Amino acid sequence: MSDTVIRVENLGKKYIIGHQQQERYTALRDVLANKAKGITQLFNPKSKIQNPAFEEFWALKDVSFEVKQGDRIGIIGRNGAGKSTLLKILSRITEPTEGRISIKGRVASLLEVGTGFHPELTGRENIYLNGAILGMGKVEIRRKFDEIVAFAEVEKFLDTPVKRYSSGMYVRLAFAVAAHLEPEILVVDEVLAVGDAAFQKKCLGKMEDVAEREGRTVLFVSHNMATIQNLCNHIIFLDHGQVNARGAPNTTIQLYLNAGVTSQEWSDLYKIKQRRGEGKLRFVRLELLDSQDRPINAALSGEKLGIRLFFSSFSEKTTYKNCRIGVAITTISGTNIVLSTEMICNDEIDINDQDFIDFFIKKLPLSEGNYSLTLFAESNGIIQDWITEGIQFSVEGGDFYGTGKPCPIGYQGKSVLVDFSVAKNSYEYA
Repeated sequence: MSDTVIRVENLGKKYIIGHQQQERYTALRDVLANKAKGITQLFNPKSKIQNPAFEEFWALKDVSFEVKQGDRIGIIGRNGAGKSTLLKILSRITEPTEGRISIKGRVASLLEVGTGFHPELTGRENIYLNGAILGMGKVEIRRKFDEIVAFAEVEKFLDTPVKRYSSGMYVRLAFAVAAHLEPEILVVDEVLAVGDAAFQKKCLGKMEDVAEREGRTVLFVSHNMATIQNLCNHIIFLDHGQVNARGAPNTTIQLYLNAGVTSQEWSDLYKIKQRRGEGKLRFVRLELLDSQDRPINAALSGEKLGIRLFFSSFSEKTTYKNCRIGVAITTISGTNIVLSTEMICNDEIDINDQDFIDFFIKKLPLSEGNYSLTLFAESNGIIQDWITEGIQFSVEGGDFYGTGKPCPIGYQGKSVLVDFSVAKNSYEYA
């Protein structure tokens, strides 16, 4: 007997996107023409009629995979990659446009705040309603009732309509119901981010128990790579509605971080106008590097991060003395949180064309979010180039302490001195 509980074959989901028309009115000929196109489409459904007012958008296209019983599947990807659409199809909320899915067992879903419960019913009534939807009898629901209420911590509000609940209370009860009513497959979207840190930890522990001890299957979507890495044993990486990669967590997460083309902003530093300095030595490009010195588009908290700075002399041949090059990381609001140790060179440096220098942070102590880089170079006390907060990059939540939790650093109003190491390209620095 096969232990495959989910089989997805050539799955696709298409939406029709409307575009605003430039004309302020519609002529009679346009109405008649559209009617004629509709009749043509009716008699020949396979014919494709071009209509500038509408556009086909494939949220998912040719998606295929299998899930075994007891697997903990993490689904990752950028915003708009199709993750939530896939979960909605697997939860039978949305119909696919093409392809087929085969699911063995009951599915409990926690996708969005506000779904799954009737707002006019009380918490107690919604527990029984969800159990009935899953095909459970009253006796079976009653047996799990006390566990659900205790887990959700909503005892005082059990007989209050859920429309009066806060979003956190709503999610707590919804997850408790989904996890305790013994579905064979548990589907959870990023909705857990609404809860506080303590409840998120409790939910992750419960999902691990559901999969490992009870042998049930979990599909989990999250942008927190630390959570994904520690909870899941298999990762599916979606990109523009298609499966880009799938496999072991570490390998697939690294592919996700490396995906895409380097930001145009990073590759064209010489085009940045908001900079100051003499300008004979200028930064022209940068790359973020992972622990294997491979270019990446996003850093991972708790992992090694390299910053490779390419610089160039804007004269035929220039000799610089006492050259310093530095890097600072700031929040988007401008607060310095990571400062590099200054690289000081007491010897002369001859620079022809373009060269680079690498800065490395052994263990990046930043939580998930967007940050800016400040770059500066000077020689003999004269600023050559200074780019202030002109370059942005993102950090994905990683497992900083090896505990499955993201880095909890509080950095507001403070600077954190990080142990930077500096690698040179072709120079010997004092």
